[in-house]
Amino acid sequence: MSDTAVPDSPWAAAPQAAPAKPPAGGMQVEFVGRRWSLFWLALKTGFFTILTLGFYRFWMKTRLRRWYWSAMRPGGHPLEYVGDPLEKLLGFFIAVVVLTFYIGIVNLLLMFVSFSVFNSSWVGYIASFGGVIPIWFYARYRARRYVLARTRWRGVRFGLEKGAWGYAVRALVHWAVTILTLGVLWPRMTFLLEKYRTDRTFFGSSRLVQGGRWPMLYRAAVPLVTVVVGGVALALWILVIDPISPDLLANPGAMPSRFVTALQLGRWPLAWQNPERLWAIPVILAGLVYGAIHYRWVAKRIMANHKAAYGVTFASRLQGPRIAMIYTFGMFISYAVLVIGISILVLLSISMYGPLAWLEATNSAGLGGFGDLPRWLSFGILGVIYLSVFLLWGVLHNTFVTFPIMRHMARTTTLPTTAGLHAISQRDRDAFAEAEGFAEALDLGAAI
Repeated sequence: MSDTAVPDSPWAAAPQAAPAKPPAGGMQVEFVGRRWSLFWLALKTGFFTILTLGFYRFWMKTRLRRWYWSAMRPGGHPLEYVGDPLEKLLGFFIAVVVLTFYIGIVNLLLMFVSFSVFNSSWVGYIASFGGVIPIWFYARYRARRYVLARTRWRGVRFGLEKGAWGYAVRALVHWAVTILTLGVLWPRMTFLLEKYRTDRTFFGSSRLVQGGRWPMLYRAAVPLVTVVVGGVALALWILVIDPISPDLLANPGAMPSRFVTALQLGRWPLAWQNPERLWAIPVILAGLVYGAIHYRWVAKRIMANHKAAYGVTFASRLQGPRIAMIYTFGMFISYAVLVIGISILVLLSISMYGPLAWLEATNSAGLGGFGDLPRWLSFGILGVIYLSVFLLWGVLHNTFVTFPIMRHMARTTTLPTTAGLHAISQRDRDAFAEAEGFAEALDLGAAI
């Protein structure tokens, strides 16, 4: 590599010295991070975020990204994240000003036109929602551009060309085509949007290229399509071919309430024919979730195997079932804590502000006593518990979902061909004012 990188910010680490020649057998990506060191980092930075009423979140994200990036080491050389939290904070303020103008002025005009022309407000609401969708796609592209621009490997910067509005327009068109075809062309949308981003991505002076064709993603959708076909077959069986209830087709809207009633009674209504078939519905729903996860990540693997730069190729052995297991286990842990914490919060709220009879009953059981506290103190206790619950949920999500997924992605990625690395030179620093501001303001930047 020809140029020596200049630190982009005070957060920048010293660049790693590059070897004269890459290893002949390609490069394996290592992951050296430890789960519990991430746990304590996420807990500490989350606690500071609460103490500062959210302002520290920009520093929290920067520190977490630096941890993740440094844990991933292609060829033994760690990635570097050199983003500046002050850039994120400034970008957030810029985005809030722009979105405030949109919400305050544009929405007012839309509602005025809606009432004047259509004598109703629903047209204005639909137009307002539709106007946010392209900004959402715009924000996603800009966030990716910022993260790549602040990422380095062996001292050389990544980058993404301008094109956020082009991406937003293409995303709207592809989504419209996908919806009109009832999802049949979903792989086409996935491939073409990723190709638009990849073909504008650089590592130093080298441009990445997304190869392959969009029909290759259909094999990633096999589990999802299988479950959808099974769901349609089940619906035809229990509704048309052999209805579980004679009057079900005459009143299909009553089926959910009947199913709930059956659960409450602990038995099926006598008039139903083979109602145990309804237990296949939760299985179908679980299959849909698995199929969606499998498609998303296996599609990433297929497209990664067709990405290349000049003299550099990529290979991924990412496993869809492994990602699904991570989601299942990690989500269960994090959301179980969230549900338990919210339940405790609700019980404490009732004990503090519920009916007097309930308070007396709980006090006699030794569960109450909060009603005698000063109102400001009781509100403070509830606020601390509320923030602590969501803090712990975020920490556990990082520890048991984000961490194992990134570790699996890193360890299943290799660079079989690296001959072109020695010819790559440095690229200019990409500086833009709003950083990830729109993604933060639209809550698209919460993830790493």
